[in-house]
Amino acid sequence: MAIRRYFIGLATASIFVIGIWLLGFVPQATAETLNFKSFNHVTKQEIVPIADAVGHVIGVLVREGTAIFENGELAWMKATLLIDIVKGAGALESYTTYSFLDGSTITTHNKGTIQATPQGASSEASISGDVIHGTGRFQGIKGTITTTTKMLPPEKGELGQKAVAEKNTLVYALPGK
Repeated sequence: MAIRRYFIGLATASIFVIGIWLLGFVPQATAETLNFKSFNHVTKQEIVPIADAVGHVIGVLVREGTAIFENGELAWMKATLLIDIVKGAGALESYTTYSFLDGSTITTHNKGTIQATPQGASSEASISGDVIHGTGRFQGIKGTITTTTKMLPPEKGELGQKAVAEKNTLVYALPGK
């Protein structure tokens, strides 16, 4: 009886050890980093003043532009933003989709803060977020994005400020194949 228990215990332990060893051969998703620059401008906006403070507004904006990746790829970017600012400074939340030339897309959900000049013009935005969706070669993507964006004054006839981000960082992993 003791020998039988010994062999059952040995078999169970062996199966456990072999199972752990085989997990080491399962391909794991590895994180990759893509840096890129972007430029965008306001194509639609709806801004509503709030009566609690001078210069307090909330708004919905659509920004469109380009992203130029360090690996040479280009993507069209379209962002929909919600802003809550007082005299140019405050909070933002956005969804941004990057559409690549091959039809693949990456969508991010971002939150950030907007800083302003002493004159009350938005001057910079610090943004971070999560990758929430991908299509094509980015199907199943997960990751994060960070960016610091400089705001340029609008020219006559433009809806809002242009934005230039010289350092965007996308850290992502794709599911194992």
